[in-house]
Amino acid sequence: MSSPVFGQVSQEPTRRRLTPQQAETVAKLTTAAVELLNTEGFDGLTVRAVAKMAGVAPATAYTYFSSKNHLVAEVFWRRLSAGVPQPDMSQPPSERVAQILRAVSMVVAGEGQLGGAVTMALLGSDPDVEHLRVRIGGFIRRRLSEALETDPEQPGPLVDALEMIYAGGLVHAGMGHMSYEQTSERLVAAAHLLMEK
Repeated sequence: MSSPVFGQVSQEPTRRRLTPQQAETVAKLTTAAVELLNTEGFDGLTVRAVAKMAGVAPATAYTYFSSKNHLVAEVFWRRLSAGVPQPDMSQPPSERVAQILRAVSMVVAGEGQLGGAVTMALLGSDPDVEHLRVRIGGFIRRRLSEALETDPEQPGPLVDALEMIYAGGLVHAGMGHMSYEQTSERLVAAAHLLMEK
């Protein structure tokens, strides 16, 4: 299956392609999910409660999202795909990598409880979350590979190491051990150290 084209992601959730009316419904649900997370936390989040806040029938919400983990993972995917642009190829490789790592780590910065919820949601085991994990990982790998001008199908050990660094950093921030801003700067510093070897 081919990857969605950058910029079209917001119209294509995990389960199916959407008509404009369906895309509007999904947008209402994802917006309501973030609002509810900030008032009720991840434990208080349910697809039914999100549907009520969005003014959508629960049965309709469940046609798009199989679980709260799926819903939160979709929110992250949408923000990631919209917030991590292609690298600026006029910059040196280390700065291109820093640009990608900063953008990835700042996607949920300042979003209240969303960061912690994303960390928990992406650990979910339902098939829709697993699908999104693959999509998210593939997207970040492509961006890092573009920054380093390598083939994303065979990116090599440097991209592998950078993936491990950002994954660990985002889990660390999602657990509340440091802010996303601090995580961003540490990721960039780690990438510079790695690329200087």
